[in-house]
Amino acid sequence: MQYCSDHPLREKYGNVFTVHLGPRPVVMLYGTEAIREALVDQTEAFSDKGTIAVVKPFFKDYGVVFANGERWKTLRQFFLATTRDFGMGKRIMEEQIQEETQCLVEEFWKCQGAPLDPTFLFQCITANIICSIVFGERFDYKDCQFLGLLDLFYRSFSLLSLFSSQVFELFSGFLKYFPGVHRQISKNLQEILDFIGQSVEKHRANLDPSNPRDFIDTYLLRMEKEKFNPHTEFHHENLMFSVLSLFFAGTENSSTTLRYGFLLMLKYPHVAGGTEVANRGTF
Repeated sequence: MQYCSDHPLREKYGNVFTVHLGPRPVVMLYGTEAIREALVDQTEAFSDKGTIAVVKPFFKDYGVVFANGERWKTLRQFFLATTRDFGMGKRIMEEQIQEETQCLVEEFWKCQGAPLDPTFLFQCITANIICSIVFGERFDYKDCQFLGLLDLFYRSFSLLSLFSSQVFELFSGFLKYFPGVHRQISKNLQEILDFIGQSVEKHRANLDPSNPRDFIDTYLLRMEKEKFNPHTEFHHENLMFSVLSLFFAGTENSSTTLRYGFLLMLKYPHVAGGTEVANRGTF
């Protein structure tokens, strides 16, 4: 989907037309009116998400991020309610973020003004916020297991951005039968899924129904409640892949947004200075 006021294709075909990227048809919407009609006026019809061919065979449409239809609606509603219960949008979540931010500031001070690439630290703080919601705990930035998980995530993201991955998106129908980045990505994600599985079993072993600690506990209680419902979406696969997809979709996006925000403030220091003055006035 793209917005452009004077693209030659728009002049020839109008505001809505189809192009084919390999065998995949892609609908192009041009102009704010066409986009508003699709995403605002007809939200229900356009609510499904496109597939990512490299990871689709692994996720198999499970989990809150990669699901569509009724499964997505059910899991999304549950996730929003659960995260609100554990502080999303409330003071307790602000305090968790502030605690993580303080850890970040301490890491900055250790550099004593030397040049620093903060990419890794931004990855740590965003991953830890998700960990606090999902696992009920945060990790030290030097924790070997935590570092291993981050490494697997970001190696997978690097593989996704390769040209070979983009080619796979277009011709996955036959490329899936050959060696390639899709198999390495699946291998990385399986290692992360194994860690999540171990955490789920630990939660199951000491679960207290009267005092759920985090997202996994709450989901396990919902699983128990609906265990006799043959059509329930609250089963083990959706739990595992929901946790994985939350990390997969949330960590990289948030850390990249932070990095770009810092870059913009470095480029426009007068804006950063104005923000500092405003903050001092607030406190």
